[in-house]
Amino acid sequence: MQNQLTDTQKQEITAQYHAGISVAELCAQYAIPRSTLYRWIKQFSPLKTVSDNTIYYQQYFDLKRHADKLERKLEVIKAAGCGMAAPLQEKLAALEKLYGQYSVHTLCDALDVSRGTFYNHIFRRKDVTEYDKRREEIRAQVQIVFEEYKQRLGAKKICAVLADREIRTSASYVAELMQEMGLQCIGRNAKREYKKQLNRRGRPNVLHQQFDVSEPNRVWVSDITCFIVKEKFYYICVVIDLFARKVIAHGVSVKNSTYLVTSTFKRAFTSRTPPEGLVFHSDQGTQYTSHTFQKLLRMYKVVQSFSKTGSPQDNAVAEAFFSSIKKEELYRTNYKSELEFRKSVDDYIDFYNAKRPHTTLAFRTPDHFEAQHLAKNTTEG
Repeated sequence: MQNQLTDTQKQEITAQYHAGISVAELCAQYAIPRSTLYRWIKQFSPLKTVSDNTIYYQQYFDLKRHADKLERKLEVIKAAGCGMAAPLQEKLAALEKLYGQYSVHTLCDALDVSRGTFYNHIFRRKDVTEYDKRREEIRAQVQIVFEEYKQRLGAKKICAVLADREIRTSASYVAELMQEMGLQCIGRNAKREYKKQLNRRGRPNVLHQQFDVSEPNRVWVSDITCFIVKEKFYYICVVIDLFARKVIAHGVSVKNSTYLVTSTFKRAFTSRTPPEGLVFHSDQGTQYTSHTFQKLLRMYKVVQSFSKTGSPQDNAVAEAFFSSIKKEELYRTNYKSELEFRKSVDDYIDFYNAKRPHTTLAFRTPDHFEAQHLAKNTTEG
Protein backbone atom coordinates (compact mmCIF):
# COMPACT_ATOMS: atom_id res chain seq x y z
CA MET A 1 0.00 0.00 0.00
CA GLN A 2 2.87 2.37 0.80
CA ASN A 3 3.72 2.80 -2.88
CA GLN A 4 0.17 4.01 -3.57
CA LEU A 5 0.21 6.87 -1.05
CA THR A 6 0.83 10.46 -2.07
CA ASP A 7 3.27 12.72 -0.23
CA THR A 8 0.29 14.53 1.31
CA GLN A 9 -1.02 11.25 2.74
CA LYS A 10 2.43 10.36 4.05
CA GLN A 11 2.55 13.76 5.78
CA GLU A 12 -0.84 13.04 7.37
CA ILE A 13 0.36 9.67 8.67
CA THR A 14 3.49 11.36 10.07
CA ALA A 15 1.26 13.96 11.74
CA GLN A 16 -0.68 11.12 13.39
CA TYR A 17 2.61 9.81 14.79
CA HIS A 18 3.42 13.22 16.26
CA ALA A 19 -0.12 13.39 17.65
CA GLY A 20 0.62 10.32 19.77
CA ILE A 21 -0.39 7.34 17.64
CA SER A 22 2.18 4.57 18.12
CA VAL A 23 4.37 3.23 15.34
CA ALA A 24 2.83 -0.23 15.82
CA GLU A 25 -0.71 1.09 15.38
CA LEU A 26 0.15 3.09 12.28
CA CYS A 27 2.02 0.18 10.66
CA ALA A 28 -0.91 -2.14 11.30
CA GLN A 29 -3.48 0.39 10.12
CA TYR A 30 -1.76 1.25 6.85
CA ALA A 31 -0.01 -2.09 6.23
CA ILE A 32 3.46 -0.57 6.02
CA PRO A 33 6.80 -1.82 7.39
CA ARG A 34 8.32 -0.03 10.37
CA SER A 35 11.37 0.93 8.32
CA THR A 36 9.10 2.68 5.80
CA LEU A 37 7.26 4.60 8.51
CA TYR A 38 10.52 5.69 10.17
CA ARG A 39 11.75 6.92 6.78
CA TRP A 40 8.56 8.94 6.33
CA ILE A 41 8.92 10.39 9.82
CA LYS A 42 12.42 11.54 8.89
CA GLN A 43 11.27 12.96 5.55
CA PHE A 44 7.94 14.53 6.47
CA SER A 45 8.30 15.70 10.06
CA PRO A 46 7.65 19.45 10.22
CA LEU A 47 10.53 21.83 10.84
CA LYS A 48 9.83 25.38 12.00
CA THR A 49 11.86 28.13 10.32
CA VAL A 50 12.88 31.45 11.84
CA SER A 51 9.91 33.13 10.16
CA ASP A 52 7.64 30.48 11.70
CA ASN A 53 6.91 28.86 8.36
CA THR A 54 6.64 25.06 8.36
CA ILE A 55 8.70 22.97 5.97
CA TYR A 56 9.60 19.28 6.09
CA TYR A 57 13.02 17.75 6.65
CA GLN A 58 13.13 16.26 3.15
CA GLN A 59 12.37 19.70 1.70
CA TYR A 60 15.15 21.13 3.86
CA PHE A 61 17.69 18.58 2.62
CA ASP A 62 16.61 19.14 -1.00
CA LEU A 63 16.89 22.89 -0.59
CA LYS A 64 20.29 22.59 1.08
CA ARG A 65 21.58 20.34 -1.72
CA HIS A 66 20.29 22.81 -4.31
CA ALA A 67 21.81 25.73 -2.41
CA ASP A 68 25.19 23.99 -2.23
CA LYS A 69 25.07 23.40 -5.97
CA LEU A 70 24.24 27.05 -6.64
CA GLU A 71 27.01 28.15 -4.29
CA ARG A 72 29.59 26.10 -6.22
CA LYS A 73 28.33 27.53 -9.52
CA LEU A 74 28.60 31.05 -8.10
CA GLU A 75 32.17 30.36 -6.98
CA VAL A 76 33.06 29.27 -10.52
CA ILE A 77 31.44 32.33 -12.08
CA LYS A 78 33.32 34.65 -9.70
CA ALA A 79 36.61 32.84 -10.25
CA ALA A 80 36.13 32.74 -14.04
CA GLY A 81 35.52 36.47 -14.30
CA CYS A 82 32.91 36.08 -17.03
CA GLY A 83 29.32 35.00 -17.34
CA MET A 84 27.15 32.82 -19.55
CA ALA A 85 26.76 35.59 -22.13
CA ALA A 86 30.53 35.78 -22.79
CA PRO A 87 31.92 34.44 -26.11
CA LEU A 88 32.57 30.69 -26.11
CA GLN A 89 36.35 30.97 -26.47
CA GLU A 90 36.50 33.38 -23.54
CA LYS A 91 34.49 30.97 -21.39
CA LEU A 92 36.64 28.01 -22.40
CA ALA A 93 39.83 29.91 -21.55
CA ALA A 94 38.41 30.90 -18.16
CA LEU A 95 37.26 27.36 -17.34
CA GLU A 96 40.62 25.93 -18.41
CA LYS A 97 42.29 27.85 -15.56
CA LEU A 98 39.87 26.25 -13.08
CA TYR A 99 40.19 22.72 -14.48
CA GLY A 100 41.04 20.37 -11.62
CA GLN A 101 39.73 22.70 -8.90
CA TYR A 102 36.07 21.83 -9.53
CA SER A 103 34.30 18.94 -11.23
CA VAL A 104 33.89 19.36 -14.97
CA HIS A 105 30.12 19.09 -14.50
CA THR A 106 30.13 22.11 -12.17
CA LEU A 107 32.45 24.13 -14.42
CA CYS A 108 30.39 23.56 -17.56
CA ASP A 109 27.06 24.03 -15.81
CA ALA A 110 28.17 27.36 -14.34
CA LEU A 111 28.98 28.94 -17.72
CA ASP A 112 26.57 26.92 -19.88
CA VAL A 113 29.25 25.06 -21.86
CA SER A 114 28.73 21.50 -23.04
CA ARG A 115 31.13 19.01 -21.47
CA GLY A 116 32.07 17.61 -24.88
CA THR A 117 33.10 21.07 -26.11
CA PHE A 118 35.12 21.66 -22.96
CA TYR A 119 36.97 18.34 -23.21
CA ASN A 120 37.73 18.95 -26.88
CA HIS A 121 39.24 22.29 -25.90
CA ILE A 122 41.28 20.80 -23.05
CA PHE A 123 42.77 17.97 -25.06
CA ARG A 124 43.67 20.11 -28.07
CA ARG A 125 46.12 22.07 -25.92
CA LYS A 126 49.81 21.71 -26.61
CA ASP A 127 50.63 21.38 -22.93
CA VAL A 128 48.38 18.41 -22.20
CA THR A 129 49.79 16.70 -19.11
CA GLU A 130 50.20 12.98 -18.48
CA TYR A 131 47.43 13.33 -15.88
CA ASP A 132 45.07 14.70 -18.54
CA LYS A 133 45.91 11.88 -20.95
CA ARG A 134 45.49 9.26 -18.25
CA ARG A 135 42.14 10.74 -17.22
CA GLU A 136 40.86 10.72 -20.80
CA GLU A 137 41.99 7.12 -21.31
CA ILE A 138 40.14 5.96 -18.21
CA ARG A 139 37.07 7.98 -19.23
CA ALA A 140 37.04 6.14 -22.54
CA GLN A 141 37.39 2.75 -20.80
CA VAL A 142 34.63 3.58 -18.32
CA GLN A 143 32.33 4.47 -21.21
CA ILE A 144 33.19 1.20 -22.99
CA VAL A 145 32.47 -0.96 -19.91
CA PHE A 146 29.30 1.00 -19.10
CA GLU A 147 27.84 0.36 -22.55
CA GLU A 148 29.24 -3.19 -22.81
CA TYR A 149 27.33 -4.19 -19.68
CA LYS A 150 24.18 -2.40 -20.89
CA GLN A 151 24.32 0.35 -18.24
CA ARG A 152 23.89 -2.19 -15.42
CA LEU A 153 27.12 -1.55 -13.51
CA GLY A 154 27.88 1.14 -10.95
CA ALA A 155 31.28 2.65 -10.15
CA LYS A 156 32.52 -0.19 -7.91
CA LYS A 157 31.71 -2.93 -10.41
CA ILE A 158 33.12 -0.96 -13.34
CA CYS A 159 36.31 -0.49 -11.30
CA ALA A 160 36.48 -4.26 -10.77
CA VAL A 161 36.05 -4.94 -14.50
CA LEU A 162 38.78 -2.41 -15.30
CA ALA A 163 41.08 -4.12 -12.79
CA ASP A 164 40.52 -7.46 -14.59
CA ARG A 165 41.65 -5.65 -17.74
CA GLU A 166 44.76 -4.42 -15.95
CA ILE A 167 43.56 -0.82 -15.76
CA ARG A 168 44.22 0.30 -12.19
CA THR A 169 42.02 3.00 -10.69
CA SER A 170 39.68 3.53 -7.72
CA ALA A 171 35.92 3.30 -7.40
CA SER A 172 35.72 6.91 -6.21
CA TYR A 173 37.66 8.07 -9.29
CA VAL A 174 35.34 6.07 -11.57
CA ALA A 175 32.33 7.54 -9.76
CA GLU A 176 33.69 11.06 -10.34
CA LEU A 177 34.17 10.35 -14.05
CA MET A 178 30.71 8.82 -14.35
CA GLN A 179 29.18 11.91 -12.78
CA GLU A 180 31.04 14.15 -15.23
CA MET A 181 29.88 12.05 -18.17
CA GLY A 182 26.30 11.83 -16.90
CA LEU A 183 26.39 8.03 -16.61
CA GLN A 184 24.04 6.46 -14.09
CA CYS A 185 23.52 2.78 -13.38
CA ILE A 186 20.10 1.77 -14.71
CA GLY A 187 19.37 -0.34 -11.62
CA ARG A 188 18.98 2.75 -9.47
CA ASN A 189 15.89 3.97 -11.32
CA ALA A 190 14.67 0.70 -12.85
CA LYS A 191 11.75 0.25 -10.46
CA ARG A 192 10.65 3.86 -10.88
CA GLU A 193 10.81 3.62 -14.68
CA TYR A 194 8.92 0.33 -14.60
CA LYS A 195 6.14 1.92 -12.56
CA LYS A 196 5.99 4.81 -15.00
CA GLN A 197 5.44 2.33 -17.80
CA LEU A 198 2.68 0.62 -15.78
CA ASN A 199 1.05 4.00 -15.19
CA ARG A 200 1.11 4.76 -18.89
CA ARG A 201 -0.19 1.31 -19.93
CA GLY A 202 -2.63 0.00 -17.35
CA ARG A 203 -3.52 3.07 -15.33
CA PRO A 204 -3.66 6.02 -17.73
CA ASN A 205 -3.94 9.63 -16.63
CA VAL A 206 -6.82 10.77 -18.84
CA LEU A 207 -7.38 14.03 -16.97
CA HIS A 208 -3.81 15.46 -17.22
CA GLN A 209 -4.65 18.22 -14.70
CA GLN A 210 -7.31 19.70 -17.02
CA PHE A 211 -9.58 20.82 -14.19
CA ASP A 212 -11.71 23.30 -16.17
CA VAL A 213 -14.75 21.45 -17.52
CA SER A 214 -17.51 23.02 -19.64
CA GLU A 215 -20.44 20.80 -18.61
CA PRO A 216 -21.65 19.09 -15.43
CA ASN A 217 -21.20 15.32 -15.09
CA ARG A 218 -18.33 15.10 -17.57
CA VAL A 219 -15.48 14.62 -15.09
CA TRP A 220 -15.67 13.51 -11.47
CA VAL A 221 -12.70 13.34 -9.10
CA SER A 222 -12.48 11.38 -5.89
CA ASP A 223 -10.17 10.89 -2.93
CA ILE A 224 -10.05 9.56 0.63
CA THR A 225 -8.65 11.21 3.73
CA CYS A 226 -8.25 10.11 7.33
CA PHE A 227 -9.16 11.91 10.55
CA ILE A 228 -8.78 10.80 14.19
CA VAL A 229 -11.60 11.23 16.70
CA LYS A 230 -10.96 10.06 20.27
CA GLU A 231 -8.05 7.86 19.10
CA LYS A 232 -10.20 6.18 16.44
CA PHE A 233 -9.61 6.50 12.69
CA TYR A 234 -12.39 7.70 10.39
CA TYR A 235 -12.09 7.78 6.61
CA ILE A 236 -13.89 10.34 4.45
CA CYS A 237 -14.45 9.64 0.76
CA VAL A 238 -15.75 12.34 -1.58
CA VAL A 239 -16.79 12.50 -5.22
CA ILE A 240 -16.56 15.99 -6.74
CA ASP A 241 -17.98 17.18 -10.07
CA LEU A 242 -15.23 19.30 -11.59
CA PHE A 243 -17.61 21.60 -13.48
CA ALA A 244 -18.84 23.42 -10.35
CA ARG A 245 -16.34 21.94 -7.86
CA LYS A 246 -19.40 20.48 -6.14
CA VAL A 247 -19.24 17.57 -3.70
CA ILE A 248 -21.94 15.35 -5.17
CA ALA A 249 -21.50 12.40 -2.77
CA HIS A 250 -19.52 11.53 0.31
CA GLY A 251 -19.13 8.71 2.78
CA VAL A 252 -17.59 8.23 6.23
CA SER A 253 -16.35 4.88 7.48
CA VAL A 254 -14.13 3.36 10.15
CA LYS A 255 -12.58 1.20 7.40
CA ASN A 256 -10.58 2.43 4.43
CA SER A 257 -12.22 -0.15 2.18
CA THR A 258 -13.32 -0.73 -1.37
CA TYR A 259 -16.90 -0.68 -0.09
CA LEU A 260 -16.45 2.95 1.03
CA VAL A 261 -15.48 3.94 -2.51
CA THR A 262 -18.09 1.84 -4.32
CA SER A 263 -20.95 2.98 -2.09
CA THR A 264 -19.97 6.64 -2.42
CA PHE A 265 -19.71 6.33 -6.20
CA LYS A 266 -23.11 4.61 -6.44
CA ARG A 267 -24.74 7.44 -4.48
CA ALA A 268 -23.18 9.98 -6.84
CA PHE A 269 -24.25 8.04 -9.92
CA THR A 270 -27.81 7.55 -8.71
CA SER A 271 -28.26 11.23 -7.82
CA ARG A 272 -26.75 12.59 -11.05
CA THR A 273 -27.33 9.91 -13.75
CA PRO A 274 -24.39 11.12 -15.88
CA PRO A 275 -24.19 10.40 -19.62
CA GLU A 276 -22.03 7.62 -21.03
CA GLY A 277 -18.34 8.49 -21.20
CA LEU A 278 -18.03 10.08 -17.76
CA VAL A 279 -14.38 10.34 -16.65
CA PHE A 280 -13.70 9.29 -13.05
CA HIS A 281 -10.29 10.39 -11.73
CA SER A 282 -8.53 9.33 -8.52
CA ASP A 283 -5.13 8.37 -7.16
CA GLN A 284 -3.87 4.79 -7.42
CA GLY A 285 -5.03 3.71 -3.97
CA THR A 286 -5.93 0.05 -3.65
CA GLN A 287 -9.61 0.91 -3.25
CA TYR A 288 -9.69 2.58 -6.68
CA THR A 289 -7.55 -0.05 -8.41
CA SER A 290 -9.47 -3.00 -6.95
CA HIS A 291 -11.12 -5.44 -9.33
CA THR A 292 -14.53 -4.78 -7.72
CA PHE A 293 -14.44 -1.03 -8.27
CA GLN A 294 -13.01 -1.21 -11.78
CA LYS A 295 -15.69 -3.75 -12.72
CA LEU A 296 -18.34 -1.35 -11.37
CA LEU A 297 -17.04 1.51 -13.53
CA ARG A 298 -16.99 -0.69 -16.62
CA MET A 299 -20.58 -1.71 -15.92
CA TYR A 300 -21.59 1.98 -15.86
CA LYS A 301 -19.41 2.69 -18.94
CA VAL A 302 -17.24 5.13 -17.01
CA VAL A 303 -13.70 5.97 -18.17
CA GLN A 304 -11.25 5.59 -15.29
CA SER A 305 -8.31 7.98 -14.92
CA PHE A 306 -5.44 7.86 -12.41
CA SER A 307 -2.96 10.32 -10.95
CA LYS A 308 0.66 9.42 -11.47
CA THR A 309 2.26 7.79 -8.45
CA GLY A 310 3.64 10.44 -6.10
CA SER A 311 1.86 13.31 -7.91
CA PRO A 312 -0.89 14.70 -5.61
CA GLN A 313 -1.13 17.74 -7.92
CA ASP A 314 -2.82 15.46 -10.48
CA ASN A 315 -5.82 15.36 -8.14
CA ALA A 316 -5.46 18.90 -6.83
CA VAL A 317 -9.20 19.70 -6.62
CA ALA A 318 -9.93 16.81 -4.25
CA GLU A 319 -6.77 17.56 -2.26
CA ALA A 320 -7.84 21.22 -1.97
CA PHE A 321 -11.29 20.23 -0.69
CA PHE A 322 -9.80 18.08 2.07
CA SER A 323 -7.46 20.91 3.00
CA SER A 324 -10.47 23.25 3.32
CA ILE A 325 -12.66 20.93 5.39
CA LYS A 326 -9.82 20.18 7.80
CA LYS A 327 -8.73 23.80 8.29
CA GLU A 328 -12.21 25.31 8.34
CA GLU A 329 -14.08 22.62 10.27
CA LEU A 330 -12.40 19.45 11.55
CA TYR A 331 -9.30 20.97 13.18
CA ARG A 332 -11.46 23.58 14.94
CA THR A 333 -13.74 21.10 16.72
CA ASN A 334 -13.17 18.76 19.67
CA TYR A 335 -15.55 15.96 18.78
CA LYS A 336 -17.14 14.04 21.62
CA SER A 337 -18.66 11.22 19.57
CA GLU A 338 -18.75 9.58 16.16
CA LEU A 339 -22.25 10.92 15.61
CA GLU A 340 -21.07 14.47 16.22
CA PHE A 341 -18.16 13.99 13.81
CA ARG A 342 -20.38 12.57 11.05
CA LYS A 343 -22.88 15.42 11.44
CA SER A 344 -20.04 17.93 11.25
CA VAL A 345 -18.86 16.45 7.94
CA ASP A 346 -22.42 16.50 6.54
CA ASP A 347 -23.00 20.10 7.65
CA TYR A 348 -19.71 21.34 6.25
CA ILE A 349 -20.35 19.78 2.83
CA ASP A 350 -23.81 21.40 2.75
CA PHE A 351 -22.14 24.72 3.62
CA TYR A 352 -19.37 24.14 1.03
CA ASN A 353 -21.86 23.53 -1.77
CA ALA A 354 -24.52 26.11 -0.88
CA LYS A 355 -22.84 29.01 0.94
CA ARG A 356 -19.06 29.02 0.57
CA PRO A 357 -17.85 31.27 -2.32
CA HIS A 358 -15.33 29.52 -4.56
CA THR A 359 -12.40 31.43 -6.06
CA THR A 360 -12.36 29.35 -9.25
CA LEU A 361 -16.08 30.06 -9.77
CA ALA A 362 -15.62 33.86 -9.57
CA PHE A 363 -16.70 33.74 -5.91
CA ARG A 364 -19.96 31.96 -6.61
CA THR A 365 -20.97 28.86 -4.69
CA PRO A 366 -20.98 25.47 -6.44
CA ASP A 367 -24.80 25.30 -6.19
CA HIS A 368 -25.20 28.82 -7.59
CA PHE A 369 -22.73 28.19 -10.42
CA GLU A 370 -24.47 24.98 -11.42
CA ALA A 371 -27.94 26.57 -11.20
CA GLN A 372 -26.85 29.46 -13.44
CA HIS A 373 -25.59 27.02 -16.03
CA LEU A 374 -28.84 25.05 -15.94
CA ALA A 375 -30.93 28.22 -16.24
CA LYS A 376 -28.87 29.43 -19.21
CA ASN A 377 -29.25 26.12 -21.04
CA THR A 378 -33.00 26.05 -20.35
CA THR A 379 -33.41 29.59 -21.73
CA GLU A 380 -31.37 28.87 -24.84
CA GLY A 381 -33.21 25.60 -25.37
